[in-house]
Amino acid sequence: MNRQLITLGGGCFWCLEAVYELVDGVLAVENGYSNGHVVNPSYEQVCGGDTGHAEVVRVSFDADRITLREVLEIFFSIHDPTTPNRQGNDVGTQYRSGIYLHDADQEAVVREVVAEVNAALRGRVVTEVAPLANYARAEDYHQHYFANHPHQGYCAMVVAPKVDKFRRTFKARVKG
Repeated sequence: MNRQLITLGGGCFWCLEAVYELVDGVLAVENGYSNGHVVNPSYEQVCGGDTGHAEVVRVSFDADRITLREVLEIFFSIHDPTTPNRQGNDVGTQYRSGIYLHDADQEAVVREVVAEVNAALRGRVVTEVAPLANYARAEDYHQHYFANHPHQGYCAMVVAPKVDKFRRTFKARVKG
């Protein structure tokens, strides 16, 4: 197995997690906070907007089954990379679009995909690309949130449509 990690921020981590848990080739997904200045922040601190952290998912994948490019293509299809510090009604720096690199080998692929998406969206992409820094795992109650609470209001109204879009758009990538 060729296990790799990438950390992605695209709004509320529950949305990204719910999709990536369904992706064939993804081994694990963990919700967390990254690229801020506070060590081990709490959800409340991150939501306060003072820590500089983004809500993120750490995606572990088997690169022999799914490429980094494919992981990123899914990422760009399930969030809006053109709205700074915002996804829908979720507003704040913690909801920014970001790709946080685990090693230097990832940068060329990431920058190539971002450039392609930026060209397709006429130069409007605001996705931050940076080395992963100051990562902290989110609290246990945030892990597997959609799977455990599919009927909760936010999940039903915001997360479920993103999951449905992924299932329609990437049928061949859905776990069997």
